[in-house]
Amino acid sequence: MAKRKKRIDYGGPKQLNLFDMARVVAEKVKAFEASPTEGTGNVAEKLRIAIKASLKSCPLSRHQVAGEMSHLIGNVEVTKYMLDAWTCESKEGHRFPAEFLPAFCQVTDCREPLRVLAEASGWFALPGEDALRSQMQKIEEEIKRMKSQKQEISVLIKRAGDK
Repeated sequence: MAKRKKRIDYGGPKQLNLFDMARVVAEKVKAFEASPTEGTGNVAEKLRIAIKASLKSCPLSRHQVAGEMSHLIGNVEVTKYMLDAWTCESKEGHRFPAEFLPAFCQVTDCREPLRVLAEASGWFALPGEDALRSQMQKIEEEIKRMKSQKQEISVLIKRAGDK
């Protein structure tokens, strides 16, 4: 006796097709991005991890990083022990000062800590050359828009002259 195959009904009322599911996901993502929730601005842990990873990937020792940072900052001496305190999980009261971040990123040649802060505020941080390319692309788009607008006005002038 032959077995009967079960019929699977994909068109049921609770079953979404692929396009409906993509639309629902897109709406949820848009809603999430539009309304920041409580705690999304708290980046202390992400920043600590990014700084720690930057120090690990840097070929310089922590003493050297601290010395170079002190040199770049000028009026404040940064020590290895300060770097240790800023990256240690157990020292909750010790936070990396934001005014030291540019010097830190220059010394370690790592932009991850800046990226963490930028994304938390809804911005994107780009290295100098990429930022300039982005700005140039923005100008190109503005030129296209202006040319299109000029063409529309030219058509309107021709129509007005024909009457």
